[in-house]
Amino acid sequence: MSLRNSLSLVLAPPHPAGRPFLWGGAIVAVLGGLLLGEWLFWLGTAFTLFCLYFFRDPKRVPPPRPHLVLAPADGKIVMVGPAVPPAELEMGSAPRERIAIFLSVLDVHVNRSPVQGTVGKRAYRPGKFFDASLDKASEHNERNGLRIDLPDGRSIGCVQIAGLIARRILCSAKEGDTLLAGERYGIIRFGSRTDIYLPDGVSPLVVVGQRTVGGETVLADMSRH
Repeated sequence: MSLRNSLSLVLAPPHPAGRPFLWGGAIVAVLGGLLLGEWLFWLGTAFTLFCLYFFRDPKRVPPPRPHLVLAPADGKIVMVGPAVPPAELEMGSAPRERIAIFLSVLDVHVNRSPVQGTVGKRAYRPGKFFDASLDKASEHNERNGLRIDLPDGRSIGCVQIAGLIARRILCSAKEGDTLLAGERYGIIRFGSRTDIYLPDGVSPLVVVGQRTVGGETVLADMSRH
């Protein structure tokens, strides 16, 4: 990555979900520093700078080719293999290829639609907060899932999963909404995971350990069987 691209990533404007934290940190820095001492000013400033970095929302350019499944998030692929989609998404009980992307606190946490399609189902399920890199997080952790229906009748599952310190999943997509490939639809605060369930017969083009860029990295090609 070039120096220019690195700077644009670090200095990207924050996602709107970060505004309450940014304002809170700034208020603590100014008022706390004036009333309680310099140490609180530096503490509030450090928190504000961290939130500016965490909630950064850089622009992404999706590949123009059709039939691609794009990464819904920045992060590291921790699992690739067959798994049954969450029952609440009504995608059947047969295993599909699943790609799990773990997001550390250093990754961009904005979620993007992996394909162009219509939100056929949105389902939230409360749960626990295990380490999101563990396999059991898919079943037991708090999650919000979308079933995105494609024009050809197939569907893809996209599940936001809370992590060990993540306590808030935000999703702006509603049932009936049409999403474009790479379009922003949500964010998970402070460490998390995003799982993708591919259509039947579609094979992943990525491997465990690979890094992804949300809205740009190709996870699968649905025209290949």
